[in-house]
Amino acid sequence: MLSQRPLPALFAMTLLCGSLVAASVADACTRLVYLGENGQVVTARSMDWKLDVGTNLWVLPRGIARNGEAGPNSAEWTAKYGSVVATGYDVATTDGMNEAGLVANVLWLVESEYPEYDGTTPGLSISLWAQYVLDNFATVEEAVTALAAEPFTLVTDSVPGEERLATLHLSISDATGDSAIVEYIGGKQVIHHSRDYQVMTNSPTFEEQLALNEYWKQIGGTVMLPGTNRAADRFARASFYVNAIPKTDNAAETLASVFGVIRNTSVPYGITTLDQPNISSTRWRTVADHKRKLYFFESALAPNVFWVDLNGLDFSQGAKVMKLDLGPNQSNSFAGMANDAFKEAEPFQFLGL
Repeated sequence: MLSQRPLPALFAMTLLCGSLVAASVADACTRLVYLGENGQVVTARSMDWKLDVGTNLWVLPRGIARNGEAGPNSAEWTAKYGSVVATGYDVATTDGMNEAGLVANVLWLVESEYPEYDGTTPGLSISLWAQYVLDNFATVEEAVTALAAEPFTLVTDSVPGEERLATLHLSISDATGDSAIVEYIGGKQVIHHSRDYQVMTNSPTFEEQLALNEYWKQIGGTVMLPGTNRAADRFARASFYVNAIPKTDNAAETLASVFGVIRNTSVPYGITTLDQPNISSTRWRTVADHKRKLYFFESALAPNVFWVDLNGLDFSQGAKVMKLDLGPNQSNSFAGMANDAFKEAEPFQFLGL
């Protein structure tokens, strides 16, 4: 556990479960990491949200100079690693994997509390939180060491039309199977760093989720598991199943098992819970194979799973930014490897002050 400082600022939209959104409902997502034989590591996540999150896939080469988009004293850096990312409304990175095999995901956490930003330290818009990690680090250990030194103040703001803030937490996983969960609790950064931290959902805080999960471990998943779409129940199911599926080095079996687990923790399309707006339909799922550098995408409204092979992409400095347009509600249909479907595009603008 470590601590840091972040804060509020002005957004035109807000980020949910990793995506900036102009709406008045929250979301519920799940992230899990599979650890198999012979270095098999696969990270999966679901994106749950009441409305279309405007997601597209982007190829971002190394060498891009970035600004934290938090005002005059914004953090600045140049991307050391290229990445494939899934955006929210093409104004924020919600999910992605870089060429070193590092994966970053952002999910909603209502308990997040960010101290006020006075502009005296380098600021980072929350829309760039995941991208900052993907741009700069090859391993979880590197990322944790850097984040613990508090290189920036995280800047967020109120959800448009509401008084509550956009509140997120960040998960990181790498090709060695290492994991970290980064949260802001009571105005302080808290980092949970361990290979054992394979699952993250939403409320309550990660520390409380671990405590709740201990109860279900004592009962045993073959006896009974909680079946609702609440975050704590999804945490328990994902924790059991990700370790119950076979520990194999067979790529096809591994991917089939991991897709089965993330689908098991998804919310059927069309479901919303009126008195619990943080429970919404699963819009899409991603599965990242760290060893083979494959990034799979599955939309709830498209018939096929497709993937991007990072080994076949040009991440060199000066290479073109590329976009895969997924269409309204991510309903465009792709199948198999989709590298050739990406088109050259102007880089999207991260949301900030």
